Amino acid sequence: MSSPVITRFAPSPTGYLHIGGARTALFNWAFSRNMGGKMLLRIEDTDRERSTAAAIDAILEGLTWLGLDWEGEAVSQYALAHRHREVAELLLAQGKAYRCYCSPAELDAMRARAEAEKRPARYDGTWRGRDPSEAPVGVKPAIRFKSPQEGETIIDDHVQGRVIIPNKDLDDLIILRSDGNPTYNLSVVVDDHDMGVTHIIRGVDHLTNAARQTQIYRAMGWRVPEMSHIPLIHGADGAKLSKRHGALGVEAYRAMGYLPGAMRNYLARLGWSHGDDEIFSTEQLVEWFNLDSVGKSPSRFDFAKLENLNGHYIRHTPDASLLAQFLDFLPHVEGGRAMLAAIDDTMKAKLLKAMPGLKERAKTLVELMKSCQYLFAQRPLAMDEKARGIITDGGGTALAGVVPVLEAASDWSAPVLEAAVKAHAEAQGLKLGKLAQPLRAALTGTTVSPGIFDVLEVLGRDEALARLRDQVS
Repeated sequence: MSSPVITRFAPSPTGYLHIGGARTALFNWAFSRNMGGKMLLRIEDTDRERSTAAAIDAILEGLTWLGLDWEGEAVSQYALAHRHREVAELLLAQGKAYRCYCSPAELDAMRARAEAEKRPARYDGTWRGRDPSEAPVGVKPAIRFKSPQEGETIIDDHVQGRVIIPNKDLDDLIILRSDGNPTYNLSVVVDDHDMGVTHIIRGVDHLTNAARQTQIYRAMGWRVPEMSHIPLIHGADGAKLSKRHGALGVEAYRAMGYLPGAMRNYLARLGWSHGDDEIFSTEQLVEWFNLDSVGKSPSRFDFAKLENLNGHYIRHTPDASLLAQFLDFLPHVEGGRAMLAAIDDTMKAKLLKAMPGLKERAKTLVELMKSCQYLFAQRPLAMDEKARGIITDGGGTALAGVVPVLEAASDWSAPVLEAAVKAHAEAQGLKLGKLAQPLRAALTGTTVSPGIFDVLEVLGRDEALARLRDQVS
């Protein structure tokens, strides 16, 4: 019986959860669920100077917002340092590692010689075969792994295929620094083994690390996890991803008004595909996801595609669910907290009623937030320049004629109001737009809004008529 699939997401808390890390987490999450397994979370916080509690909180919050849950508690790699030291000492005792007494000056000299001779800067094995009795007095040694010098290290990667690295290209890496702190490649191997990780899914920039880590697994007699090194994300122009392309923290996308479902869908399509399917549910992603469909080539991050996809999700999200997501979004955007404070049960009912009209035009929750401002406006409305121009250029007169028609409406619903205004326009020999634009300006203070008859209905008879009367000349 095969062991259950266990993946892990292992971010370093030295900054925000960037978009590449979010995609790596998504692939681990989707694969583990597709295989009926689980994803673990390990915070690789061994860089004590750069690791921060704020960054850890941002990572946890970002994953939670994306809907990517993990099994059990998040594990701190730093808290496991004693175990990493134990394995380093074990390798030393077995003759698979050795103490290195090279000073920083000696290592600098090695690098300088390699540079002068135009060869890769590698440790030259000075202490690999020397007798410990030659050790200088008072110098604390580092412990180096005794890397095989002949043959090859082979990685059968699910994405990159068979990768062969000559062992002569890999020097004896430090696994325990002279201050007693374990290094990354040792810590990762020990943690993945101890946590039972069966599949490692991470960025292709870790491919060289994979060779070094494979050597440590084999030296310890441990099973090497299956590996998948996924391609990097580039900008839409093909250049390395930068902030202008979208190399931002997940919290920035939240503040820009993207829905978590849309982000999951979009991130999944960055390097993975299922035929020609562009839009799919998270349930379909879990059902379809496999490593064979992850491509080798870098994917391109395109804000325009993300925005269009997000617009689709907004339009197809049920109104009540979209309202709940909108309310969750408000504390994360400028001006949102003040708006949230003004939303009582009555306003929630208005927002829910307005949602069908609001979501038809919005590609982000920021746009939806702007579109619903008319609900919060206080009389007399502050008008933008275009709206004021419409009122002063005959709009006020047009409103004076239509207000009595609206006052006489038998029912304050969009269809009834639309029929009454259309009949009035025909009787006056006017195009509907000649009335709709002044109505929009007077009711919202702008020239852009959801359907004007929906606006009338959502505002309610008393508020709508009061706003119109304010503008009648």
